[in-house]
Amino acid sequence: MRTPALIATLALLSAASAGTLRVGATPVPAGDLLEFVKPILAKQGVTLVIREFSDYVQPNVALGEGSIDANLFQHVPYLNAFQENRPLNIVPVRKIYLPPLGLYSKRVSSVTALKNGATIAIPNDPSNGARALQLLQRAGLIRLRDGAGAKASVRDIVSNVKRLKFRELEAAQLPRALADVDAAIVNTNYALEVGLNPTKDSIFLEDRNSVYANVLATTKDKVRNPDVLKLVAALTSPEAKAFLLKKYSGSIIPAF
Repeated sequence: MRTPALIATLALLSAASAGTLRVGATPVPAGDLLEFVKPILAKQGVTLVIREFSDYVQPNVALGEGSIDANLFQHVPYLNAFQENRPLNIVPVRKIYLPPLGLYSKRVSSVTALKNGATIAIPNDPSNGARALQLLQRAGLIRLRDGAGAKASVRDIVSNVKRLKFRELEAAQLPRALADVDAAIVNTNYALEVGLNPTKDSIFLEDRNSVYANVLATTKDKVRNPDVLKLVAALTSPEAKAFLLKKYSGSIIPAF
């Protein structure tokens, strides 16, 4: 039997959770953008709780387990690859921004200056690894097997004239690896965290036509959730676009 005190406590808990949206994100730029739209949502009665992650695995695990309601950090090819082995009922809701993948180096200032036998660090997760190899192909450094596409791995390299060596590391470790390799392919969020400007500091950069725009994602049962829809509207507002363009000086490209 519920006592008056218990009923009052449950009512307070219910009131505290009403209109609360928990969103997982990597700190930059997703965390920054979510902080920017937080006051916009507050005016609509939605309390945005941002939970930051430093890797690309736990934001999906947390969403699948229900400890968060949505996340913002990944592109659709990564989400699809992730769920091949760990189906968590996660779906993309809307493209938000493109953080272009870049090739960085502390030893050379151009792609052509890379020496024979140079070591290049790339992300070790299948989706971003394939994306990195496609970038190297566009830079003219390697050629991949026809049809490798979004599932390409180093085993799909059919031409490597400079005999480049590849070191596969966790995406978050790549900026720190720059001191130990000739070049590294770094996701923009991690590049910005260590003060690298993709448009100024990279020696080769992904272009705006990339299919790897980051999306707001949630589980299928929350796709039409009113608070999630309010978040989508805030993230794709003219104010959000202006914020991205001003804060990142073109290094983060709005995808809406």
